[in-house]
Amino acid sequence: ILSDEAAMLTGSIGMLPSASLDKNNKGLYEPSHGSAPDIAGKNIANPLATILSAAMMLRFSLNMASEAERIENAVQKVLAQGYRTADIDTA
Repeated sequence: ILSDEAAMLTGSIGMLPSASLDKNNKGLYEPSHGSAPDIAGKNIANPLATILSAAMMLRFSLNMASEAERIENAVQKVLAQGYRTADIDTA
């Protein structure tokens, strides 16, 4: 429920990374939308949540904050340049 509410802030659940961490920061990282089998093979999936989940893993489990920041900055740059998947296309 919370992930659905948070999706309203980003415009799509396809943009939300997710992490379940233990007390030692070992975790499971995945897009909040799961595997989305309903859109498999349709060439419409938004990869941003998966990419940002990898950045979270680097930051929180592997202590690689600068590498995580590079990924996050790359995502911001791509969006700033206007690249969009169908779920977030505003044109």
